[in-house]
Amino acid sequence: MKYLAACTLTPVLCFAFQDLGSEHGGMDWLTDGYAAWPLMIAPVLMLVLFFRNQKLIRNPRMGANFSQTIKMVAVMFLFWNIILAIGYNWLAVISVLSSLIILVADRQLKKQARV
Repeated sequence: MKYLAACTLTPVLCFAFQDLGSEHGGMDWLTDGYAAWPLMIAPVLMLVLFFRNQKLIRNPRMGANFSQTIKMVAVMFLFWNIILAIGYNWLAVISVLSSLIILVADRQLKKQARV
């Protein structure tokens, strides 16, 4: 859960600092890429975390919070990365696919665990 929190909070904090620093502080080095790239990298790292912790998803007693949390964060990043793919950089499509894989694979792992 610590790694999932780091993957979630780092892009959000970068986005907040970029917005505050460039708007009020006059810091020109805080470009849009400072906020965009962590938003694009985080879903790929979450996908790695997802596959390393499959046992938490298969066993609902152990990993109910992990499964729900990673799905909520994947949906959040899916929304922002669709916007990034359209307006900033086409490489955000990789992050969109990573978020979709997390959402679909979570459901498939739960179906396999029931059987």
